[in-house]
Amino acid sequence: MKNSVNQFRKIGIIEGYSYLLLLFVAMPLKYFMDYPIAVKVVGMAHGILFIIFCILLALAWQKARWSLRESTLFFVASLIPFGTFYTDKKVKIYE
Repeated sequence: MKNSVNQFRKIGIIEGYSYLLLLFVAMPLKYFMDYPIAVKVVGMAHGILFIIFCILLALAWQKARWSLRESTLFFVASLIPFGTFYTDKKVKIYE
């Protein structure tokens, strides 16, 4: 159980930073500096990390026996900037 929760936390932090990088670096580069490749590269990396995040969320949910409400909250929090860092604090108790 600890291993899947730990992996979920780690990918959550990485995915959270990639989301912030996409929103606050790549998007301004695209729209203000006419540099669209930044969004393509960072967006692709973030998309792959988000898919891995969802897979590890499902595995950690199963192993840690989180409630559906709790797992849904973790997923929804990942859609909000800085939300993944909230999830990290909540998930620490399961390690």
